[in-house]
Order: sequence, then structure tokens, then C-alpha cells
Amino acid sequence: MATLELIGFGSTGWGAFLLLGLLLTLSVTATALAIGAVLGAIIAGAKLSGNFILVAIGHIYTTVFRGVPELLIIYLIYFGGSTAITAIGQSMGYEGFLGLPSFAAGALAVGIISGAYQAEVYRGAYLAISKGELEAASAIGMHRGLRFRRIVIPQVLRFAIPGLGNVWQLSLKDSALISVTGLAELMRSSQVAAGSTRQYFLFYIVGGALYLILTSLSDRVFNGAERKANRSMPASAMGQA
Repeated sequence: MATLELIGFGSTGWGAFLLLGLLLTLSVTATALAIGAVLGAIIAGAKLSGNFILVAIGHIYTTVFRGVPELLIIYLIYFGGSTAITAIGQSMGYEGFLGLPSFAAGALAVGIISGAYQAEVYRGAYLAISKGELEAASAIGMHRGLRFRRIVIPQVLRFAIPGLGNVWQLSLKDSALISVTGLAELMRSSQVAAGSTRQYFLFYIVGGALYLILTSLSDRVFNGAERKANRSMPASAMGQA
């Protein structure tokens, strides 16, 4: 009974605090995925451009941010960003330390990491498009912008859904590392509750269970999106996939 009171939503329970941490985790992950989508699309375009310099930049980006530990990137963004903001503030006459907000630093760091993985997802999805469709579109006089909008984007998104599901799960777990900046997301909330009550096993198990619920629901969402996309995809295109 005492255990239920600890994790409940009463005056002595930590349920509301953990729920707020869960919502913050979702917010950070969604923001990071959006940042990564923009960066990933740019880097994928660079790697597919055929330009030596752009291809090299794309390879460097994906190699570095997929190879360097995620925690190190978070530290670099958080402390490096805070140092840069403080320097700018001091140059304008402000005295004192200016810290980069934990949410912004965490979302940006995870977004940069996510962008490296999303770039490969988009590049692979583009390469999966039937070249015959693109050639047929050119043959009937469809200009490049129209081809991109009507053929490339819809099929890239369809082929990318499974990979984006994996990137989402990766970003969801990476968001736990943002707790080192003091942001009270799910991992940090579990730590605070465990430290305050000395019920470490209980609250870490609850935190782990909440992460499993998030990942399970995410799997259902992406699987449903993939099935819906495949139903609207022509049989010839599915054969190419």
C-alpha cells in the first residue's frame, strides 16, 4: 500500500512529477527529431549531390556524430554553448555567467545526433526509388521541382518510415542522457524521486517501465504509418522496396 502511495498522484505521491518528466522526454525527443529531420535532409542532399566537397562534408558529419559518444556531444553543446553565450554577453557589457537552457541544449544535441542517422535513412530511401519512374517523369516534360514534389518526396517518406522509427527510438533513449544538464525529464525525475524517498529500486523500475511503454506505443504508431503508406503505394513501387 505504501508503494502505491509513493508512485500515486496524492499529496505524498510522485506520480505527477514522473508524468511531467515523461511529457518533457516526449517534448525533447520530438523537438530533436524535427531538428534532425532538417539536418538529415540537408546532409542527405549533400551526399547525393555528386559534388566532391559537399559529399566530403556529408561523410564527415555522419561519421563524427555517429561515432562520437552521445554524452560527449551533449556536454560540448551544453557547456560550449553556455561559454559562447557568456562571451557574447560580456562583450555587450553583461557581467556574470549565461547558461544555455537545458531543454534547448539537450534538444539541439540529440537533434544533431539524430540528423546523422536520418541523413542515411533519407539517402537510402532516395536510392530505393525506381529510376524508371524518374526517367518517365522527365520524358513527359515534368520539370525538376515538380518531380521532386510529386515523386521523390512521397516515396522517400514511405521508404524512410521504418528507419525513422528506429531513429525515434534511439533519440528517445538518448534523451535520458540530457539529465546531466539538470533537465527534469523522465530519467532525472526518476533519480530525484529515488533519492528523495531512498526507494531506488522502485523508482528506477517505474522509470524503466515508462520508457518501455513509450517505445511500445511508438512502435505501434510507426508500424501503423508504414502499413498505411504501403497500402497507398503502387505494387510496382513496393516491389522496388
